[in-house]
Amino acid sequence: MSVQISYKEGVMTAKLSGEIDHHSAREMREAIDDTAQKLKPYCLRLDFSRVPFMDSSGVGLILGRVRMCNFWRGRVVLCGLSQNLNKMVELSGIASVAAIERRAG
Repeated sequence: MSVQISYKEGVMTAKLSGEIDHHSAREMREAIDDTAQKLKPYCLRLDFSRVPFMDSSGVGLILGRVRMCNFWRGRVVLCGLSQNLNKMVELSGIASVAAIERRAG
């Protein structure tokens, strides 16, 4: 599976692995949504540290999880973004609806 999910004290972390494209985004979305809808975390962390590439399907993946979390007043935090992924997130406007956790240094 390309998603590893963990949960601790209201924070659900989805560690994504591999390239995110049309096919892989669907599998990731289903895995995240199934667990999130049961747990209703106040914070959903999407960890991109193992994602070398994503296309617009990745943007859709993020925006859909933001929309879902808004139903129970949760929030989405993106972490582990490479320089290229961070640029895509900034240009797409995702930074205005999801928090971005910056690396130290």
